[in-house]
Parts: sequence; C-alpha cells; structure tokens
Amino acid sequence: AALLWGWLLLGCSWGLGPPGVGAAALPTAPYVLDDAGGLGRQFDGIGAVSGGGATSRLLVNYPEPYRSQILDYLFKPNFGASLHMLKVEIGGDGQSTDGTEPSHMHYENDENYFRGYEWWLMKEAKKRNPQIKLIGLPWMFPGWIGRGENWPYDYPDVTAYYIISWILGAKQYHDLDIDYVGIWNERAFSSKYIKLLRYTLDKHGLQQVRIIASDRLWEPISFVLLLDSELHEVVNVIGAHYPGTKTVRNALLTQKKLWSSEDYSTFNDEVGAGCWARILNQNYVNGNMTSTIAWNLVASYYEELPFGRCGLMTAQEPWSGHYKVEAPIWITAHTTQFTQPGWSYLQVDGHLEGGGSFVALTDGLGNLTIIIETMTHNHSQCIRPPLPHFSVTPQRATFYLKGSFYMVETLQVWYSRLGFESGNSSLFQQLYPVKVWKGSFSLDLNVDEVYTLTTLKTGKKCGCPEPPPPQPFPSNYKDDFNILNPPFSEAPNFADQTGVFEYFMNVSDPGDHVFTLRQVVVQRPITWASDADQTISVIGNFKWYVNTI
Repeated sequence: AALLWGWLLLGCSWGLGPPGVGAAALPTAPYVLDDAGGLGRQFDGIGAVSGGGATSRLLVNYPEPYRSQILDYLFKPNFGASLHMLKVEIGGDGQSTDGTEPSHMHYENDENYFRGYEWWLMKEAKKRNPQIKLIGLPWMFPGWIGRGENWPYDYPDVTAYYIISWILGAKQYHDLDIDYVGIWNERAFSSKYIKLLRYTLDKHGLQQVRIIASDRLWEPISFVLLLDSELHEVVNVIGAHYPGTKTVRNALLTQKKLWSSEDYSTFNDEVGAGCWARILNQNYVNGNMTSTIAWNLVASYYEELPFGRCGLMTAQEPWSGHYKVEAPIWITAHTTQFTQPGWSYLQVDGHLEGGGSFVALTDGLGNLTIIIETMTHNHSQCIRPPLPHFSVTPQRATFYLKGSFYMVETLQVWYSRLGFESGNSSLFQQLYPVKVWKGSFSLDLNVDEVYTLTTLKTGKKCGCPEPPPPQPFPSNYKDDFNILNPPFSEAPNFADQTGVFEYFMNVSDPGDHVFTLRQVVVQRPITWASDADQTISVIGNFKWYVNTI
C-alpha cells in the first residue's frame, strides 16, 4: 500500500494526495472495470461544427504559418483537439446565426462547387487526419427549391437532388467522401423526404452515406421511427441538439445510434471548458450518446456577432495573425487523443459517488482509456439547457481492473484542473504514470478536475510558438478586388449577413470597375432565421463611430 501511494502521489500531484497524519480520510468508493461480460455501445467520435453559420469565415484569411497552426490544433492527431468528426453547413444563401454561407446552386441551372470555404476546410481536415468523418447538414435552402414557398418538402425530389448534388460535387471536385448527411437543422422533418433521400442516395451509388435525423429534439423523430418501419430502416442515427445529457425512452427503444449532434455553444472560458468536460462524459453516462459534436469548431467571426467566442478556440483576427488556443481544446484532447471511433464503452454506471463521472473505453485489443471529470455545478453550466443543481466533493476512487485488463500494470496520466477564481488553470499536463497493483489503483480527486488514464503512450501537447499579439482592425483599409483567380469566392474580411457577395469581373466596364464584389442572390431563400430585407455584409471594427468610406 505504501508503494502504491508513493506512485500515486507522484502521478497525481495536483490531486489531494493521500491523507496525512491527523487528516480526515476522504470518502472512498470502488469502481469495477470488466469486459468479461461484454461491452457497451460503440463509440462514434467527438466532433465540431463549422457553419450554422459562417463561424469559420475569418479563418480562411489568416496568413501562414498561423492558419496552418490553427488547423493543426483542431485536426492533427495527437497534437491538440485531434477531432474525429467535422460537421459542415451545406450553404443555402441565408442567415444561419453569424452570417450566410453560399449555396453551390444559387439557381436551378447554376452549379459551382468552389464557393465558400467549407470544401477547403474539409480538405484541410482530411489532409491532417485521413480518417476524420465528414457530415453535411443544411440550415436553409435556395429559394428556387420551394417553388415560391418557404418550405423544402413540397417537392422532395428537388430537395433530394439538391443535397445529393452537393455530396457528388464534394467527391468529383474535391475527392471528399461525405459519411453522413442530415435533414434540416432544428426544423421539421418529412418522412416522405427522408425515404426519398435514401432512395436517391442509393440510386447514385452513395450507399455508404448514412442519414442523421432530425438534428432537433429526441421527439417526435423517435416516436415516428417506432411507428414507421420503412423510415426506421433508412435512418442510421438519431441526432438531438442540446439534450442536457439525457435521452428519452422512445429513442432507446429504436436501438439506433444516439448522438448529441450539436452541443456546447458556450463562451470558451474556463466555465465553457467545464461545460464541455461534463457533457463529453455525461452524454454517454446519462444518455447513452456515443458522439458529441460541438457548435462551434472555431470562433472565427467578428466577436460582436451572436455567440461571440463560442468555439473550441478563437481565431478572429486574420489581419494580425493572432489566435488563442482556449481551454476547451485541451478538454477535448482528454478524450480524442486516447480513443478512436470504433472503440467500445465498458458497461459501467459511470457516476462517481462524490459527484462527477467517468467513462472507460477499449479498442478490444487490450488498450484501456478512462476519462474522469469532477466539474462543479457553477463551473460547468452550458448556455443551454438549464442545469439542475448537484454537488461535487473531494473523494477517493478505487478502480478494480478485471477481465482482459487485469494484467495492465501501468497507466499513463494526463491531467487538467480549471482554476476559475484563481485564474490558475493547469491544462492537459502529463503526470507520472500510475502503477496498477494486483489489478487495482486508487486516485484522490478534487473538484473541477479532468483525468485521463490510459494504456496508450501517444498523447502529446503541442508546444507551438506564440502567435502575434492582438491588434484592432486597421483603421486604414482598402481592397480593389483586383484578383484574376481568387482562392475563395468571398473577399477577405467581409462577413455576409444577408445575401451573398462574390468576386465578379465586369469585362463590359470601360473604367475602373472591372473588378468588383457583387451581391448575387436575388430570390429570398427558404429561411432558417429572420433574414433582413436588405443585403448586408459587415467588415471592420464594431467600435468605429467616425470613419470615411
């Protein structure tokens, strides 16, 4: 016992450590990790959303090497967040929170698979992690799809053709294989449309593309799946938004994969990191959800727009090159660097007796990863839904490894502690390994901590050079749009809010306006938000009050 505690004191020096002479003993509880009786649900991965909307708008304008550094922090395996999944908006020419993203088909006979930046972002993600899963989801649709109505389901064959053209274009023009597609973000679904979408996908040789429904709430989609066997056959995943770590009975009865297909959406300070740490574990512990996807990937939009800094990291100054690797990046790493889609959860309760939670996963080949969080209520509140009161206290957890894990002798340890009032956080620090003695080890847990204990030795925290310091948007700024082959359809630093502005070469102009930025949407889209009647694009500093254009 003395030898065991000696190792733990070294390995867990940020915890409370073993009680000293005269100190009150911590409450202790046992937890058994055993695969002999079978495994739990298959883990599908941790991801983030680019879009919903225009949340990555400023990222594309960053100069090198800073743009590549940001992308590495997000997608490079064993480096930073090391995301398993990337979900992007299928642009539809309308406002979807922080701006508009252009459609690949402004009009019925118009196809362009190089508009916007989501194609580029997916390629950059794949370049860093060829195994990353790609998901597409529309927030709105170009107006021509509704044939005069603000509704995409009156002509389901037209809507299915539109979505499938995006999937086919991703492959034909960018060599991107889309893994999953959704229906309509946080809006009504149509069973008829979903069935037709599956039929049309198969007809075009896209059997590998799976369908997520309905990116809203657990109901009514779960109830309808239980009633409609044909719909049940074609839906692969039930995706709910902001489920508060809970699911519903009907969703469980479907026996479908259950995902929190959009979650987090919280300011990325320490409380945001606490929110993310809590739901990454408890979405499975409480709700059997095998994937959690954060909105949003990177806060790369003007901060004064809605939900400023609600990304896993912040990159909103391409003119200075400044960015900030926020705490949620390293909270993500606690799971993503030591698991992979296809691993399985162990069948454990997952609730710690002193508050907090743990999950345990295995690859079935002898590797084991345990993630523990002890986030307190006030330090882990997400933006939604309201969080019922709970308490977390210091505690000692004793883990017993059984089944194929009994022979594990050493576990690598990665540790984070969120400082909050002290401002002294420790993020994703590698500690001394824990020695497992006769199949067990104990760990003293304080509040607001995250531990990863794993047989894997591949974890890494990047030591990249610091980015340049922040600077306000330059007070003297000009752009004549004189570029023959622009790398993106939008001019740098313009953030479209209503309508879509694109580079346009007006060869008929005899004067100084051959190169222009032109608004191209002339039909109101099938809207998701309350699009303004006037077209709008913003640029500059929201604090300006006297300036000349």
